[in-house]
Formats: sequence, structure tokens, C-alpha cells
Amino acid sequence: MSITDNLKIAGQYCLPKHALSRLVGKLAAAEAGNVTTKVIEAFIKQYGVDMSEALHESPAHYKSFNQFFTRELKPGIRPLVDDAMTLALPVDGTVSQLGPIHQGRIIQAKGHDYSARELLGGYEDLVAPFKDGDFATIYLAPKDYHRIHMPLDGVLESMVFVPGDLFSVNPLTAENVPNLFARNERVVATFRTPHGPMALVLVGATIVASIETIWAGNIAPTKQKEVVRWDYSGDEAITLQKGAEMGLFKLGSTVVCLFGPGMLAGFEPHLANGVTTRMGQPFATLAAKA
Repeated sequence: MSITDNLKIAGQYCLPKHALSRLVGKLAAAEAGNVTTKVIEAFIKQYGVDMSEALHESPAHYKSFNQFFTRELKPGIRPLVDDAMTLALPVDGTVSQLGPIHQGRIIQAKGHDYSARELLGGYEDLVAPFKDGDFATIYLAPKDYHRIHMPLDGVLESMVFVPGDLFSVNPLTAENVPNLFARNERVVATFRTPHGPMALVLVGATIVASIETIWAGNIAPTKQKEVVRWDYSGDEAITLQKGAEMGLFKLGSTVVCLFGPGMLAGFEPHLANGVTTRMGQPFATLAAKA
């Protein structure tokens, strides 16, 4: 089956050029008063957004669509698992896939896998620490809370921006578009943790693909057409605690989490394809140190 056929099945499309992305991004950032409020109200109704969890429940509070989409939650609404040996889920969403990284390949969906090396921007020194490690992919739907948090304490070591396509990342597309997460535009953040290496890969999607990190601000969309890497050390070192916010999405998104070999004793038993996640809840158990 051709990629064109796959896209027809998924009912989605790819934006090889980012002009439309930038245009929609400007509209989403526009402060248009009552028009903005009406758009937000329609979005809430269309996608069933639970505004009772939002710090500001009224659609009229948000001056732009982006402010609404990246809304904060009420304090305490997502309690953080406090067991030191248990990782916290980084996002609200739905599990797409999780399991071992086998021979450098990551499962995307039934019948599809992709290269961890490609996912991480082609840098061999970044992918080597995750050989025979574990991964988890979580899809964020339009209704979800779109801020990303740390599963455990970590020190930022590198960030990579990888330009790419803007396919939708919904489950149907993941099942039908080969190499999806290694083709879409993305931001890779690698961390050193007390228990081993960790990477959080923030994958953009249809239309906006806007990705921000708390240390660098807006990374995408951009006119940049080449892979760009930043390394952090010394005075530039950034330490983030478990549960701390590390970035956010504006519109469609997926997070791919990578962990080093032997780092995890296992993911939480109830987590499987299609299971709903809530930020802060138990994610995985760390392996006991020898």
C-alpha cells in the first residue's frame, strides 16, 4: 500500500511546507476578543474539553486560542506519585505503544517500527545510551492538557531540533503512515538522571507543530531546514525535578520517552495501547541498583 493510500485511509494530510503552519500559528496567537472566545467555546464543545480542571474555567479568560490550548490546571488536580522508585507519567494522553527498544527499533503500531537513531536526529552518541533500553509513546488529543512534565529528576544534556513533515499523529495515522515519528518535525531533549539516561521527544503534528521548552522558549515552527543541536554543561546545566514542567505543545502532539537499558524494572502493569494517562500518576518502576 502506498503512502498516498495510507493517508487516504487516515483521512489526514501532510504539510511539506510550513507556510500554512505559520499562518495558522499567527491566527492562534491573535487576540480577537469575542471572536476568540467563540472559537474557544466551539472547540470545547467539539472535543469535550473538561474546563472544570482548568485554573481558569471561563473561555472568556483567554485572550488567544494559544493561551487556552496551553491552559494551566488547578493546583493539586494532578497529584504527583511520591514513591522515589516510581516514575511519574509526563502528560495527559493515551498510550500508543510501550516496550523494549529492539535492535535499535521502536514499535510505532502493529506492522510498523522505526529507527531510534532517526528519531534522535541521527546522532550516534545520543542513541547509543538507549541501546536495548525501553520506550513509551503517548498521544495527546486536542482535548488534553498540553504541558509536558518530568517523569523523574534529570539534568538536561542536549536538545536537538529536527525539521520534518507535519502529519497528524492520531492513532489512525500512526497505524497507516510508516516511520511517522521519525519523519515529523520534533524536539529531542536528553537528560542525565540518577538512574540512567532519559530522552523526551516532543513530536509536532498537523497545522501548527508549535513546541516550546522552559529553557529555550519556542523552538518550532521555524524556517530552519537543517538539524540543529545544543549541548548543555557547566554553567548552562539545567536541573529539573520530578513533576516539573519541561515544555508544552500548541495543537497536535505526541511524546516519545526513552530510557536506558536496565533502568526500568517495568512499566505499570495496567499501561497498554489505548489506556488513558494522567500526568503525575505512576508510569514505571525503577530497577534497584546493584
